[in-house]
Amino acid sequence: MFTYSVTRRAKTVQQPHGGYLPLSRFAHHTLEDGFCLKAAENIPASIIGQTVDYMSRLVAGLEVPEHAFQVSLFGAMMAGCPHRGVELLSQIHGLDDASLSAACKLSSYDAHFRSPNMKAAHPVEPEPNHDTLFNIRLMITRMVRFLSEYGPVIKSGFTMDGGYTDIVSSGDGDFLTEDTLWDVKTSKFPPKSSDTLQVLMYYIMGKHSWNESFQKIQSIGIVNPRLNSIWTIDAAQVPHSVIEEVERHVIGY
Repeated sequence: MFTYSVTRRAKTVQQPHGGYLPLSRFAHHTLEDGFCLKAAENIPASIIGQTVDYMSRLVAGLEVPEHAFQVSLFGAMMAGCPHRGVELLSQIHGLDDASLSAACKLSSYDAHFRSPNMKAAHPVEPEPNHDTLFNIRLMITRMVRFLSEYGPVIKSGFTMDGGYTDIVSSGDGDFLTEDTLWDVKTSKFPPKSSDTLQVLMYYIMGKHSWNESFQKIQSIGIVNPRLNSIWTIDAAQVPHSVIEEVERHVIGY
């Protein structure tokens, strides 16, 4: 039987008109810092998002480098170049251009782990330009500030062991604070219905899991350091009928 990751299921499942959890139900708050991002990024958005996520965990002191870039290191192994992964990791020391460039290159190996059927021969590493490095640095800085203001972080890179099913068998989330589950997006656009479903799935699966960190979670949120915005909703405001529908038809309980 074909199974899905949380992200894949949220993107491909047929949702009712407007989505299971419309963004209009969320409270929206814009964070101000007076900075604007540059226009001419030159590497894939997925790699930028992964780099911002991993480096935010590292710079905020939440994870050691080997753990923050664990998926990337596994990906380098699956691509047939484990030594290159270790080499790139050793070049990451902070938010300087050389460190961020190495982080982008290392993050690009995620795809080999998440898509095992990729051809391993001669992986092409991205070469981020000045605008890309500037934007990544600014988004990381915004994320670290966000985590400081809305934390403390109880868990980063959380899983939902015990909450996976025959339909959704993999997936890991970004951050848990004391009472809120947070998902990080770096899109140029506000969250879509697949994004709100994804974070709702994390919440539901977390409640079904053995992970005790979810016992106090009462809210779910999305943070986007590119837009410098957050969206939050009290889980009690999600209709019970929606919870049941997602449990049964999306996740498979």
